[in-house]
Amino acid sequence: MNFDPAAFRRHVGRILNEHAGAFGLPDERHAVLRRQIEAGDDIHSRRTFPGHVTTSAFILDRTGQRILLIHHRALERWLQPGGHYEPPDDLMGSALREAVEETGMPDLAIDPWHREAGLPVDIDSHRIPARPERDEPEHWHHDIRYVVRASEQDALRPDLREVHGAEWRDLQDLENIAPQGLRNMRALGLVRP
Repeated sequence: MNFDPAAFRRHVGRILNEHAGAFGLPDERHAVLRRQIEAGDDIHSRRTFPGHVTTSAFILDRTGQRILLIHHRALERWLQPGGHYEPPDDLMGSALREAVEETGMPDLAIDPWHREAGLPVDIDSHRIPARPERDEPEHWHHDIRYVVRASEQDALRPDLREVHGAEWRDLQDLENIAPQGLRNMRALGLVRP
């Protein structure tokens, strides 16, 4: 399948606009990503600076009361599973692939809300520290986030080459990691209060 960087930029731009409208967010919240789209940057490539697209998954238990977090090796903190977008995946597929790879849980599924709405639950642009050993300057990750559901049968088998560990945490822990994502999930009724 051929990958068209210009079509990908248009797709991400449309998602940005629709997401901002759906959640009442100002356009300037994603100013860097919008400038990169307008400039024609290859936002799909991890070698594009000042930033590029990543995807991640808010993995919820069946009840919507707990979230699965991984301890990120490079950033040394608890986060939702995620990683660099890899063409030609669709964005939802990319988030799901990252979730399965990092947790070892094969039966994860994208929440049905995403297919109905055609939107991610959150989009967050955040700075990533420079990694001179990889020839990467400080840059932005434009993280497009989806809710993923785990079944009760899913056994947690984190890939310890990618993460230090993984564990089910109280949903409130997300307040310090992705507060806008948590607010959006609550507003949509995707989690328990």
